[in-house]
Amino acid sequence: MPQFAYIAPFRSQAKSVAWDYLKTFAAPVTKASNEAELQIDLINGGRIRLFGADNADAMRGLGFDGVFLDEFGDFRPSVWGNVIRPTLSDRQGWAVFAGTPKGKNQFWSIWDQAQRDPAEWFSLKLPASESGLLPQGELSAARAQLSEDQYLQEYECSFEAAILGAFYGTEMRMADEDGRICPVSYDLSLPVHTAWDLGYRDDTAIWFYQVVRGEVHVIDFHSVSGSNIAELAAVVNAKPYRYGKHYLPHDARAKTLAAAGKSIIEQLAEHLGGINGLAIVPDLSVQDGIQAVRALLPRVWFDADKCRDGIEALRQYQREYDEDKKSFRQTPRHDWCSHPADAFRMLAVAWVQEPTVRAPAPERTLLVGPDNRATLNDMWAAHAQVERRKRI
Repeated sequence: MPQFAYIAPFRSQAKSVAWDYLKTFAAPVTKASNEAELQIDLINGGRIRLFGADNADAMRGLGFDGVFLDEFGDFRPSVWGNVIRPTLSDRQGWAVFAGTPKGKNQFWSIWDQAQRDPAEWFSLKLPASESGLLPQGELSAARAQLSEDQYLQEYECSFEAAILGAFYGTEMRMADEDGRICPVSYDLSLPVHTAWDLGYRDDTAIWFYQVVRGEVHVIDFHSVSGSNIAELAAVVNAKPYRYGKHYLPHDARAKTLAAAGKSIIEQLAEHLGGINGLAIVPDLSVQDGIQAVRALLPRVWFDADKCRDGIEALRQYQREYDEDKKSFRQTPRHDWCSHPADAFRMLAVAWVQEPTVRAPAPERTLLVGPDNRATLNDMWAAHAQVERRKRI
């Protein structure tokens, strides 16, 4: 049975954008329609379903003859490789990536790959100035009412325009330009600390880092949805690191009925070596935490491979846009970037509490007497003389 999927960043978005269109245009060949499952069965035995990348696990185990990925740049970076791409292998299915540029993110990577391998990929870019889809009067009005970056991103398909409203856009660009997004090795002589943002129905995000001579070396990142405390602790314990402190948000102290009245910190203590290895990060406001991240980022090194999803989340972490006031709010937009960014706020607030790691003092030769010779008895005798003088 042929099977196809339309995938948007969120299931609710997929329904709003595509469901009515799908029902209308598939009506002549529709056998059955299921609103709850967002599914159309066709008279030839085929099936078309709508999904959200926010619940990518719903696609695991399925096989698709083709998928359309809308606003691919807003997907979690791991969704394509971990979930969607394997669903195409059995049927040798095709994939269409569509969206609006938002800086050089994963959507840009796909575009770049298509440019370098035209024999394998078909690519199409439709800037409004060339497509002819909009009248020139509308383009002129839009350009007058939008910022230059807004216009270039939304109408001219520019990957070079800054991500609008990004909290850490400048800092992450500098990290890239400075070469601080690269392979970062684990220093066996130093402890690894973790910073968490905890959620059950939402994602949980964990950053793994070391403090090295005033720098923060972020060596690993983990993000998952729907895992319980035991599963999260198992992931942490399975990594080959010697841990220092595990930093948790302030709400980890809250008692939960689902855990027999135990707080999250108490539950984690049972799996992560006791309460002494855990710490609660001070409860700063979101804005203060964001400022702490901005102050920290210039001294942060990221492992480009292990932290790929987290790095992309920090790049795309954005303010809410107020449509009425036509301006960005100070509050962050809640999407897949939120939990990695919140966990990094925990890191930024926590890292200043770590003692500076100092190199051991160089050894010095003890010089005693004209011949540089002294016995232990000589040293005790000298010490006794000093003590007698003190008493006198």
